[in-house]
Amino acid sequence: MSPRRKAPEGGTGIVDRARATLFGVAVGDALGATTEFMTPAQIRNRFGVLREIVGGGWLKLSPGQVTDDTEMTLCVARGIVRSERWDLKPIADRFAKWLSGNPADVGATCRRGIEEYIEKGRLEAPPDEKGAGNGAAMRVAPVALYALGDEKLLSRLAVEQAHITHHNPLSDAACVSVGTMIQRGLLGAPPRELRAAAEELATRHPEFRFEGYDGESSAYVPDTLRTVLNAFFSTKSFEECLVKTVNRGGDADTAGAIAGAIAGARYGLSSIPRRWVNALDPGLREELASLAEHLVRLSPRFVENTGKEP
Repeated sequence: MSPRRKAPEGGTGIVDRARATLFGVAVGDALGATTEFMTPAQIRNRFGVLREIVGGGWLKLSPGQVTDDTEMTLCVARGIVRSERWDLKPIADRFAKWLSGNPADVGATCRRGIEEYIEKGRLEAPPDEKGAGNGAAMRVAPVALYALGDEKLLSRLAVEQAHITHHNPLSDAACVSVGTMIQRGLLGAPPRELRAAAEELATRHPEFRFEGYDGESSAYVPDTLRTVLNAFFSTKSFEECLVKTVNRGGDADTAGAIAGAIAGARYGLSSIPRRWVNALDPGLREELASLAEHLVRLSPRFVENTGKEP
């Protein structure tokens, strides 16, 4: 898995990048969980520069163990793949089952939205002007894969999945922007087209401007995206993007998961350090690979190229 080998082109290349997208979520989550809630100074004092998946952190995780970022991403992916169509209920049902298992970590807004679904069957949380957290953007990658080839469809579905727990314009915009960058990376678009999506986001919502980034990496979704975008556009490889992201501390597991999804789509599976992939549970690796391929084969891009129905 040499970072020098480019992802293959065509349909095989898309599947490769799709797998890299979901693997990117998991390795970014596992790497960043170690530095979550730490300051950059604390990270430097303890690790110098964190480059390895070592576990620990405030959750006292085993090396390679993932958190809610990957777990909720899996819920979205499983819900789509098992249904083989877009339906929010199977996704919400999986969120409910996951929450009932007392996960190691769950954000307050996610918990509230899932509990509302369990109690009332509500698939759309009420609008919340203060609820601009990153818990919806962290799990949007499967939607980007499923809607590949149709950015308008992506925009609608990304917001629909977000509203199960997060109903806020900044969260909505972040989900669409992250999904768009993932899709453009999957299709092999040049970096300027990914940057155009980020700049469009910042134009519509100045809170997301990442030029002159101030280093704030909180769970407020503009902070998270500014951390990710600053790292992504100032580095030239998957590894350096993620290392730069998680060494900012703060909500490092979520920032790492989002950065991993975008960078995975951009650079491909061969770019992800083998030592990071090997740190993940083998069963998780197998499922991520299978889900990624299935999602893109359900997508408009695949249907257009093969003439097959999803």
